[in-house]
Amino acid sequence: MSINYQIENDLSAEEFIEVLVHSTLGERRPIDDQERIVSMLKHANLIVTARLDGKLIGVARSLSDFAFCTYMSDLAVDERFQKMGIGKELIRQTKLACGKGKLLLLAAPKAQNYYPKIGMKHFQHCYYIDNAEELNP
Repeated sequence: MSINYQIENDLSAEEFIEVLVHSTLGERRPIDDQERIVSMLKHANLIVTARLDGKLIGVARSLSDFAFCTYMSDLAVDERFQKMGIGKELIRQTKLACGKGKLLLLAAPKAQNYYPKIGMKHFQHCYYIDNAEELNP
């Protein structure tokens, strides 16, 4: 089994949605809102894919300045192909493409134990505000 990893910044929304649906990440992504998915792909500037015989089985979608910081917004691997090192290789390929900067991500609840196992460091000082929330006055 030979898996092909490549940068595909023109990934189709249909293929991306299919991988999200077949991974645990689909639970937290707007898979029923194709327009939003199209926008997510359009504005990402580093998309690394994993394909088996041409079929998309994994994707790492990131935003990067290619010098200081890369934020990996999505790491999704089809559940049928998990525990084969595909996620780790998608992260490695992303890191190679993004240069000297740090690679950051927010772990999905089901993946919190995965990242330390592959050598990523935990950083507890992360904050976020959801789009529907307001800042305190």
